[in-house]
Amino acid sequence: MAQPWWKSSTIYQIYPVSFFDSNGDGFGDLNGITSKLDYLKELGVDILWLSPIYKSPLADMGYDISDYREIDSRYGTLQDWDNLLKGVHDRGMKLILCLPTRTRMDLVVNHTSDEHEWFVKSRSSKDDPKRDWYIWRPPKYDSEGNRHPPNNWRSVFEGSAWDYDADTDEYYLHLYISKQPDLNWANPAVREAVYDLMRFWLDRGCDGFRMDVINIISKVDGLPDAPIIDANEPFQPAGMHFANGPRVHEYLKEMGNKVLSHYDIITVGETPFTESMDALMLYVLPDRKELNMVFQFELMELDTPKTVKDWSPLMHRQWKLSELKDIISRWQVFKSEDGFWNAIFIENHDHPRAVSRFGNDTTDELRALSAKMLAILEVTQKGTLYIYQGQELGLKNFPPSWKLEEYKDVASQNYWNRILERRMRETGKEANEIDMEDVFEGFRRKARDHARVPMQWDSSTNAGFSKGVPWMRVNEDYETWNASCQLEDEHSVLTFYKRALETRKQYPVLIFGEYELLIPEHEHVFAYRRTLVESGVQALVLLNFSDKVVKIDLSAIEKVSDAMKLVLGNYEGSDIDSFSLRSYEGRVYMSS
Repeated sequence: MAQPWWKSSTIYQIYPVSFFDSNGDGFGDLNGITSKLDYLKELGVDILWLSPIYKSPLADMGYDISDYREIDSRYGTLQDWDNLLKGVHDRGMKLILCLPTRTRMDLVVNHTSDEHEWFVKSRSSKDDPKRDWYIWRPPKYDSEGNRHPPNNWRSVFEGSAWDYDADTDEYYLHLYISKQPDLNWANPAVREAVYDLMRFWLDRGCDGFRMDVINIISKVDGLPDAPIIDANEPFQPAGMHFANGPRVHEYLKEMGNKVLSHYDIITVGETPFTESMDALMLYVLPDRKELNMVFQFELMELDTPKTVKDWSPLMHRQWKLSELKDIISRWQVFKSEDGFWNAIFIENHDHPRAVSRFGNDTTDELRALSAKMLAILEVTQKGTLYIYQGQELGLKNFPPSWKLEEYKDVASQNYWNRILERRMRETGKEANEIDMEDVFEGFRRKARDHARVPMQWDSSTNAGFSKGVPWMRVNEDYETWNASCQLEDEHSVLTFYKRALETRKQYPVLIFGEYELLIPEHEHVFAYRRTLVESGVQALVLLNFSDKVVKIDLSAIEKVSDAMKLVLGNYEGSDIDSFSLRSYEGRVYMSS
């Protein structure tokens, strides 16, 4: 049976502000992306996904949209977008959403910017027709007459999830920063406005959407207080009251009926605050007719402490390979017989660099080897593959020596301020007397800023990203670690990624085959088999997640054919037999 085109596609995420600056103003732009289309095509990319390029104050780097139908001037114009789209389609690609190659766009409709015309009207008067387009509630007052927010929900980016508007004497809800008020999806007029703007981009040639935090568009009725998990904090995490809410599937089915079903596109939902596999399957199973796939974040939380009290993605803990195996193995087989489809990723704009997180960036040699090994992990999993800009170069986190002022992200800044203020309150000390080294160590490992530094194109000034002053500092290793150098090196990470993506397309078993975990007890090696049931073709994948040489006894693995051949590896080849895997070695064997 023919599979949908998007299942076998490779999607490349572009963070436009940091990709390539064509006019020297320090910001990446659409014309910059257009100039790099041949690079992306040669890499093996089928679909481009652009993080938001709509008009925005950039309070949250474009995820605060003030006009959905206009391109922000820092990125260009609608004509520039049309030119990019033509260049993409001329090369047989798609724009996310995807096909070889297409373009996909970020659909950010849980919230807007507070500068959006809708919100400006909404806050102007309680009687304005758009008042109910956002979530407004009156204050609460204590016994002494002090004003408080409507409930105790904490914003994702710290502090109360409510902001007070003195002119109308009410609070508005913002689950993210105060400049991102939440839309009221319970209002049918809001939903129709969203569907209309989706049609605007789809009719203009967009090939699909990545739907930002789409599982939080429906809040629990009554907006009750969240449970108190930290009595020392005035505001509490409230995901249980706004994630996967009571009407979210009703809204998505309506979106499907009115918009999505009328186009041949790809959809992927971002679904944070959700650990339940059963909850996530409801978005994806084909017979439900909602989304093609979702981003689940269990792997991305592998190195985050499990304690609930002070949970933050910026905190770090040591992880074990057994945990990674368990996560990947469960999702590779989950509801496979019912058509559940995975979105495979290990990097994006909200997480640090994979080679620094799951590999080893302590030396150039280990960095290259572990980046290639992680590439093998990615291309041999069942699902649609996502690559984030610079991942194909093995880009790593920026140096631990960088000071706090280099961390530009609002999530980093707000978390720092919340912890600092709490420690000042608890100790009675001044800010300059507070030890924040543990928080800063978390930043060095986990901050989103690491993924947002400018792309490293060559060894010229500013890594070839811009002839002006970049909006964010360029990583210091760009002179020797860049695309230009790697294009000329047959042993580079970039060259290997091209080969890995080509191998994935060459062998459908890597995309569609059934999954079986092998030697699960091994503390350093991740081994699994992929089998295409209809043809009997098998692939064997061996990955050494350590800098040690380890011995593998393949005779203990049943059904390993002597006729299997090595089709991909980050070292020189070897026969199938009892043998050693070298530091961060990865191998893919294929049956004939």
